[in-house]
Amino acid sequence: MDETARRAALSELYELPGHLLWRAAARVYVELDRILPGGTDIHAYAVLVALADEEPQTQSSLARMVCVSGTTLTSVAQTLQRDGLVERVRNPDDRRSYSLTRTAEGRSVVHTWAPHVRRLEERLNDSFSAADATRLRELLAQLVGDQLNPRTPQVLRESTGFLVTRAHLRAHREFLAALEPLGLEPRHYGTLRALRVAGPATQGQLAGLLEVSPATVVQIVDHLEKRGLVARRRDPLDRRAYRLHLIDDADAVLDEVAVISTEVLADRFGGPRSRDRKDLVRLLGQLLSSLDG
Repeated sequence: MDETARRAALSELYELPGHLLWRAAARVYVELDRILPGGTDIHAYAVLVALADEEPQTQSSLARMVCVSGTTLTSVAQTLQRDGLVERVRNPDDRRSYSLTRTAEGRSVVHTWAPHVRRLEERLNDSFSAADATRLRELLAQLVGDQLNPRTPQVLRESTGFLVTRAHLRAHREFLAALEPLGLEPRHYGTLRALRVAGPATQGQLAGLLEVSPATVVQIVDHLEKRGLVARRRDPLDRRAYRLHLIDDADAVLDEVAVISTEVLADRFGGPRSRDRKDLVRLLGQLLSSLDG
């Protein structure tokens, strides 16, 4: 794959809202690790912030407020309890569930973490005008939809980082469910789109293009090979290496998945030519360019 083919494949991928959300969420987590103090968990911060308005609160209520699964919330709550940041007791109205209340240390740590979270937001919004930053948050909130609880704290509703990760989680979950009858996942779709544009590529080249580990590429290619959509063939210029080729049947599958991809977002963004979708693609691309820079 030469540089022209690589750029063409990236351009193709950067037209896909789901792919952009995946890359943006990954960048947010990189920035979290870089900016937040060691040991800080953004979910833990969100839970402590959510407890500020009303205490105690049940774990199920907090899970809805910060848009995570009950399993994730349980793990976060146990960590917060271990660190002495919350008191976690059985809910008197339902002995099967727990209620959380912040400790004095929990209230203090929110103030300690808050400046770092603000730095993260400044980093994420650095390349945007105020209008564009607001527009991106509106679109992300639109994508999260009814999973954004009315009681979600305003500070989280106005957080680009929070909304990017929640929007990616919902979009990925819905696309994954829509692709299940085809035996495919969102990452398989991105791989097939990239190969159709770039042409035959080695697994290493594909890993670099998709920004995933070599082991992940092996998993993806193994699955696509079993599905009869990709073939490994000897590189005529280097007999020790293999290049990945699309099988003829892949075009029909790609066209089918493209329709499904559009339908997944259509209820919130309209078709590919809608202003909302174009704005989302443009602003997520701008966010990625800024963070990569």
